[in-house]
Amino acid sequence: MASQVTVRLTDDLAQEVSSLGRRLRLKRSDIVRMALKKFADEFEAKAGLHPYENVKHLIGGLASGIPDLGKNHRKYLLERLKKHA
Repeated sequence: MASQVTVRLTDDLAQEVSSLGRRLRLKRSDIVRMALKKFADEFEAKAGLHPYENVKHLIGGLASGIPDLGKNHRKYLLERLKKHA
């Protein structure tokens, strides 16, 4: 049995959904179902990942200019905290 959900949309979003419906010859409810399905699929795909997988594109993306930051990170963190305390 199908379940019903009521969603309130902003006027702009409602117009976009209606416009898409006309262009694609789909009902607004079909478009909302498709969007929810895509969101759920992407969320489930990411939920199965290890935390590393979610941030691996960020690793190595910044340079601090401190050559031994990985080794002495605690020292630099404490210095920074003392400076701003």
